[in-house]
Amino acid sequence: MSDGKKPKAERRPRAETPRGFRDYFGAEVTARRDMLAAITAVYHRYGFDPLETSAVETVEALGKFLPDVDRPNEGVFGWQENEGEGDQAGGDWLALRYDLTAPLARVAAQYRNDLPTPYRRYAFGPVWRNEKPGPGRFRQFYQCDADTVGAASVAADAEICAMLADALEAAGIERGDYVIKVNNRKVLDGIMECVGLLDPENLDFKAHERGIAVRAIDKIDRLGQSGVEQLLTTGRKDESGDFTSGAGLEYVQALWVTTVLMQRLENNAATIAGLRSHLAKSPRGMEGINELEEIAALLSAQGYGPDRIILDPGVVRGLGYYTGPVYEAELTFEILDEKGRKRQFGSVAGGGRYDDLVKRFTGQAVPATGVSIGVDRLLAALAAKGRGAKDSAGPVVVTVMDRDRMADYMAMVGDLRAAGIRAEVYFGNPKQFGNQLKYADKRASPIAVIQGGDEAAKGTVVLKDLILGSQIAQNATLEEWKDRPAQVEVPRGDLVAAVQKMLGGGK
Repeated sequence: MSDGKKPKAERRPRAETPRGFRDYFGAEVTARRDMLAAITAVYHRYGFDPLETSAVETVEALGKFLPDVDRPNEGVFGWQENEGEGDQAGGDWLALRYDLTAPLARVAAQYRNDLPTPYRRYAFGPVWRNEKPGPGRFRQFYQCDADTVGAASVAADAEICAMLADALEAAGIERGDYVIKVNNRKVLDGIMECVGLLDPENLDFKAHERGIAVRAIDKIDRLGQSGVEQLLTTGRKDESGDFTSGAGLEYVQALWVTTVLMQRLENNAATIAGLRSHLAKSPRGMEGINELEEIAALLSAQGYGPDRIILDPGVVRGLGYYTGPVYEAELTFEILDEKGRKRQFGSVAGGGRYDDLVKRFTGQAVPATGVSIGVDRLLAALAAKGRGAKDSAGPVVVTVMDRDRMADYMAMVGDLRAAGIRAEVYFGNPKQFGNQLKYADKRASPIAVIQGGDEAAKGTVVLKDLILGSQIAQNATLEEWKDRPAQVEVPRGDLVAAVQKMLGGGK
């Protein structure tokens, strides 16, 4: 018996993307594809091979560089495999890859007997980070990396920097709109050693204060000399009133540090000379300076001067990750932020030498260096410069006037496709011809092909130039209309040639 109650309606799923994710449509996908093709063509020219790894790695393989490895589902999208039954269930923790470098380290260790040494690879694809999303900050984004594993020489670092410059220009960033800044972690260590925040024999010595100091150095471009000196000494209160504790240096020490950071001089030779004079008492710092000098010389020999690549002692990247040279690509042109204020676009790529990453798997030191380009940020930069994704022309649409003649229309579209022309047949309801033209317009179609009964009897087709027709309707003169009407009738045998001519602007 029925209780008289109506069955509860099934809840429909919400048609929306999860927070921090987004969908990409035609022009955006095409722009990314073209950018990746341009960048990877440069990588290929430099002798790098493509590598495609799984989107899923074990959390153990991803390693300690995650935000919180003690809780595998923090910072990454992770889950535990189900093995066994009941209380015995639980296998490895797996996670979507956080970047493209950790999978490379795993590959280099797993296939070390099969891969050439050095191994030079490039890779691109989405990565996932389980972090708080914000404006322009998504949980899934694209990276495009290139790395050399097994080369200890800083010539490999110099090559990465040169290749990065070429890749940015190939992607559409003009020379003068970017600069690649190069530093060395050993130089940073030397600075810390000179102010008493680093003991080479005891890396735990003042590690907390050293972390505060290095993070302060990283803010030199944003906070300026005074702001960094506050963070290096007693601390700093920002505009919102939040207070950040300082590293506890004396003011004279902080002033010395910012003076060293200002050794970003008019040319690389002057920068090297300035650093040598300040870090002469630090063997590790001098080692880093020598490496920077060699990198600068190698780049100069190839024609990469300070107009593209400069030495900058203020570059800081990955405190627990990089072991030698580090580099960062910064775009130098100004954009307007959401409040209409001018600001520089900032960093779009970065990398460096990470000689300890593969060692986690093998127990043996394996030198490695590489760079990662943030594809989505680079696309956003091009859009800010007015060179972003543009709506590409859609397919030529063959309209349907008579359903019984579908074979004829399919033959037309087949001829167009065989000639390399993007084309499709309208598969909607053909009764309202106006709807077909609306569809073609929504598809950004350049041409509609029309053949009714009269045209079929004469062996002709009508080509409607949808783009020209729209332009004429907006602003063309009568003479322009007479010179080239937006609709022509041609023999069916001339369909392909007539479409090619119309697509070529009438040439």
